[in-house]
Amino acid sequence: MTQQAPLIGEGETLGVIGAGVMGRTLLSGLFDSGVLPRDRAWAAASSEHSCQTASERLAIPVVTDFRSRITESGLILLCVKPKQAARVIASLKEGGLRPDTLLISIMAGLTIGQLESGLGTANPWIRAMPNTPCIVREGITVICPGTRANPEHMARATRVFEAVGRCLPADESYFNAITALSGSGPAYQYLIMEALADAGVRVGLPRDFALTLVAQTAVGAARMVQETGRHPAALRDDVTTPAGCTIAGLLMLEDGKIRSVLARAIEEATKTAAGLGRPRGSSD
Repeated sequence: MTQQAPLIGEGETLGVIGAGVMGRTLLSGLFDSGVLPRDRAWAAASSEHSCQTASERLAIPVVTDFRSRITESGLILLCVKPKQAARVIASLKEGGLRPDTLLISIMAGLTIGQLESGLGTANPWIRAMPNTPCIVREGITVICPGTRANPEHMARATRVFEAVGRCLPADESYFNAITALSGSGPAYQYLIMEALADAGVRVGLPRDFALTLVAQTAVGAARMVQETGRHPAALRDDVTTPAGCTIAGLLMLEDGKIRSVLARAIEEATKTAAGLGRPRGSSD
């Protein structure tokens, strides 16, 4: 267990700016785990319709203009798209943000340096990269501290993300690769699972049955890696008997250069992640 720290102080609230899928997921995880009571939370969304939908799902106030709620907040999560960052930061300034309020950003591509200089205050920042399996409490989130964040701030951020899965610290220099590997990673897994289920149909299995086999096999294989601590290659060898069907299938995958294709996918996604926080038209 990680070090326990108060998530917010007495009389403070926690705000989530961006009540989309990930924003709602983080709040639901905090509520369900008992880390945060609903009466000490608020959220913001971009339209009245989105506010109404999120408020009904979360049973908390959800507003379009959050400036009046900023001064009471001890922790604010920024869960908006990178292109909305400038507008949100401007609203934080206008709302009288306290210098001790912890700010956590899940905005892909925006560096700690950009966030700190954009706000121009002494607030502690933490950058985070979660992924969508947080929805089923099986997410993985990586966090790194800003220049003014201390271990207590990191402990508070860890509590937020452990409510929806695992949380690991890392140096910010890894964040573009992390975005490509685990942030985008579920999409690659879904594509592989879809292809395997299609293959099952090709050899005569009903589609729903094939997908059930594929999904549970993926869950089981992942759990084997996590719980045994053995290298995937060693676990693969356990399944690969001489002259068997597994080695036949593996050779076909190697003929298709599956290793290099996956590696190139991560490489390309990493390059794209590096450009997400850049202003449009920038060539740096």
